[in-house]
Amino acid sequence: MAVVGTISLPGDKSISHRALMIASMSKGKSKIKNLSTGQDVASTISCLTKCGVKFNQKRYETTIYGGSLRQPDEILDCGNSGTTMRLLSGLLAGQGIEATLIGDRSLSLRPMRRIIEPLIKMGVNISSNNSLAPLSIKKSHLNPIHHYSPIASAQVKSCILFAGLGADEPTQITEPILSRDHTEIMLKHVGANIHVSKECISISKSTNLIPLDFTIPSDPSTAAFFIAAAILSKGSKLQIKNVLLNETRSGFMKAIIRMGGKIDIQESWIENGEKIGNIEIRTSLLKSIQINKDEVPSIIDELPIFAIMATQAVGETIVSGAKELRIKESDRISTICNNLKLIGADVKELDDGFIINGPTKLQGASLRSFDDHRIAMGFSIADLITDGDIQLDNRECIAVSYPEFDTTIKKIVQ
Repeated sequence: MAVVGTISLPGDKSISHRALMIASMSKGKSKIKNLSTGQDVASTISCLTKCGVKFNQKRYETTIYGGSLRQPDEILDCGNSGTTMRLLSGLLAGQGIEATLIGDRSLSLRPMRRIIEPLIKMGVNISSNNSLAPLSIKKSHLNPIHHYSPIASAQVKSCILFAGLGADEPTQITEPILSRDHTEIMLKHVGANIHVSKECISISKSTNLIPLDFTIPSDPSTAAFFIAAAILSKGSKLQIKNVLLNETRSGFMKAIIRMGGKIDIQESWIENGEKIGNIEIRTSLLKSIQINKDEVPSIIDELPIFAIMATQAVGETIVSGAKELRIKESDRISTICNNLKLIGADVKELDDGFIINGPTKLQGASLRSFDDHRIAMGFSIADLITDGDIQLDNRECIAVSYPEFDTTIKKIVQ
């Protein structure tokens, strides 16, 4: 079985959320092409629509009529999207809009204290269910703060930056390791008063943001699954077009190249401040590596598929410093390790990661996805190299990020 062909993927999910939110604050008409097709981004559109933003959605282009944010008449349902809830909380607070945000069962169990505490320090009147959703935000006078984040979280950082757009004095953020920086790049692109240095990010009140005209590059977290499929399958040669190559999102590809994976960046360019390129992937023999806490922020979303690839690498692969995985859509450390054991992998669960010895011939089994889209996609790729079939209890959750996943797999697997 080989993976062969050329594909382009829907736009990066992280950038899609941010583009929609920033366009909603920009006065005028923004045009966004290649928006993510996942349900998470649809949740952001739904919430913004309830806040008075008008959208005209076509197959490949979305027009946003910004500058018209208002208080919603109903509760904002963020679905399964932690990005929607955390970023929108900061945006609404910064724009002086009152709202209540809810989520599904999974999102309602995910930690919100990390945004609640800095927002309260800024003077935001925000209430919660014991630091969990639902969140209720009241109109407040915002004070500037310098937030020293104990974790590298782009969602926390973005929440504070969006809130800081409404504060009278500069708001500053310092994080221990640089997290994905799409918010800073995009805010600078639309003319926000933002300054980025190695020490901190500073943002000041900004009321005249210019509209966006942006084609969103292919999502590298989605691309990771197809990269894995090509590397693990014999006789493969796959091209992926227009992939986001932002340094804060390149941890997966760098790790796989260190393992011996054949990933070639054929060409690259800069568009709207983001690095983009075309890549080619070929079948490869992998060797073990170690991933430590400094590398985790740039590979966090790809660790489920990375773990599956590690089962085919020669030697002992160690991932540590990844405790953040335990509070994703599922406890991904537990889920990864339990499912890998069921298909015959040699894996040891750690408090903050895992150890995998390989290579191991994997066996088919019935597995739980725990309603986690990245777990479901990861073990769907594992199914390509197992003896016997992998049966997943819920494949529908894949639609959270990439509804066309199965169609793309059928297109390139020969």
